[in-house]
Amino acid sequence: MSTIGTRGTAVGFIGLAVVGLALTGCKNGNEDQSPALPASPSATQPSQSAQPDPSATPSTGGGAPAPGTAGTAKSGQSFKIGEAATVPFSYGTDKGGTIALTVTGIEQGQAADLAPLKLGDKVKGMVPYYIRYSVKNVGTTDLSHTSVSHIKGLLPDGSEAQGLSIIGTFEKCDDDALPRDFTNGKSQAGCAVALAPSAQTKVAGAEYWGDPYNSLNDKKGLTWK
Repeated sequence: MSTIGTRGTAVGFIGLAVVGLALTGCKNGNEDQSPALPASPSATQPSQSAQPDPSATPSTGGGAPAPGTAGTAKSGQSFKIGEAATVPFSYGTDKGGTIALTVTGIEQGQAADLAPLKLGDKVKGMVPYYIRYSVKNVGTTDLSHTSVSHIKGLLPDGSEAQGLSIIGTFEKCDDDALPRDFTNGKSQAGCAVALAPSAQTKVAGAEYWGDPYNSLNDKKGLTWK
């Protein structure tokens, strides 16, 4: 899906919902499903996973802590909002490392927030939710100018909310690429937009699929609730 953006102007487009989690690429083990957000690869050699951060302690099944487990999160794990998951990260095929990804909050917006995107009837009756997250570089690779995306919203029944990708500036939900010199220990906040189909339904959680080049590919995603 292509998009057109102009400098200083927010342009939105809707991605069809798929069950999955992708940081930077498509879930390539099941090609009939397309991610809500496009990848932004800059390709030429395979990614490398750096040493995971032992301070991240993922939980299992409903967010309950898993004593004694540390390091890289396993596909299918659940986390409470505010908990960090250490995951391998690749950008295209030429840059990779390890990040600690944390969904820090899910905020309900107003239908009127979407007006500047000029999507008209495509978002009629829908309510935006802003999934706030943080990214910390816990590996040894400089991840400057890469982009962590494909974080999606979950509805109360576990199905995936419709995603909305923004090109340009959208003051309600800023999602910039990682900055220059994004080396070990550096952190940055990000935001993803998910749409609930009506005011009676909310976005209750978030999900993330690993990109095509790391160990989460073709497996269950990570969830935060």
